[in-house]
Amino acid sequence: MKIIFTCGGTAGHINPAVALARMFQERVEGCQVLFVGAKGGMEERLVPKEGFPLETVTISSFWRSLRPSGIQHNLRTLRNLSVSKREAARILDTFQPDLVVGTGGYASYPVVHAAARRGIPTAVHESNAVPGLTTQRLAKVADRVMVGYEESRQHYQHPERVVVTGTPVRGEFFQITRQQARDALGIKDDRPLVLSYWGSLGAEVMNGYMVDFLRQAARDGAPFHHIHGAGRNFAAMEKALAGDHLPPALQIREYIYDMPTVMVAADLVLCRGGASTLSELTAIGKPAVIVPSPNVTNHHQERNANVLAQAGGAVVLLEPVCSGETLYRTTQDLLADEPRRKTMAQAMANMGIPQAGEKIYETLLTLVNP
Repeated sequence: MKIIFTCGGTAGHINPAVALARMFQERVEGCQVLFVGAKGGMEERLVPKEGFPLETVTISSFWRSLRPSGIQHNLRTLRNLSVSKREAARILDTFQPDLVVGTGGYASYPVVHAAARRGIPTAVHESNAVPGLTTQRLAKVADRVMVGYEESRQHYQHPERVVVTGTPVRGEFFQITRQQARDALGIKDDRPLVLSYWGSLGAEVMNGYMVDFLRQAARDGAPFHHIHGAGRNFAAMEKALAGDHLPPALQIREYIYDMPTVMVAADLVLCRGGASTLSELTAIGKPAVIVPSPNVTNHHQERNANVLAQAGGAVVLLEPVCSGETLYRTTQDLLADEPRRKTMAQAMANMGIPQAGEKIYETLLTLVNP
């Protein structure tokens, strides 16, 4: 069997494809996998690092702007679509796949679209609650559309092609209990643990709020344990807090490399609304305070977060009206209300699909072996 996985733009698009590719190679003897991404995208770095071959196509986004710069960008994107169409055809001619799977990003469009026109079995996976432009267009031609939430089905013109699979989550999230995770982190008292992070690169505005948050927690005598992932703002946060002498219970890390352990141990998570992060939270049933990024196309993060908030699993705060004081007060209120947190945790777990990878694998197999 030969499979093309086409994805890119963010790790949230690439990581699920990598997990699925490994699953197929482990289970299907002689399975060959090829990744296709966008020229210049982070997939050029991440995919080869995972040991998979990668081809690229020349593709870019459309800007929702009528400014001269936006019009110029979109004209270039139209030219790129013509180029990527030829590149996708060449890749399909050379590799001759039995199945083509798109997991998000603009590179998915030319490859999945070309494969569908040739009658090659195709599928797309959309981890966001509301489909983006690429998924909207591919949903009209793909054999299957796999989505993260039941609530997402309503956004598609052909619901009979939609399968609710969830988004794959790394197995490490299910291999440890909360107590084992707390032991691994060296937490020896019964104070709750708060986890906060604003994406792998961090977020300057939100990390500024966290400086105020941590100062208040220190003034209050560290009423909870706290692990914060600062990303690229780590040095600036350390400098800002240098004179505050944070107690050991309040940790700032540049990156959280043991994220499954920390998240399993956490009693409350403060985070962005990216689809991969929310899939992890729902898979293990963790209540959250979500501050969606305002810099994401089509307000995807806000829409993702609102799905969880409406189900009762999360509190949503918008960045323009947020502050360190607001975050701290919200955190304290939730930590003081254990019944509410338990209700939120159950609501999150009800939204999660822990065996998402298995569901996607089985769905894809039916396309190849109907």
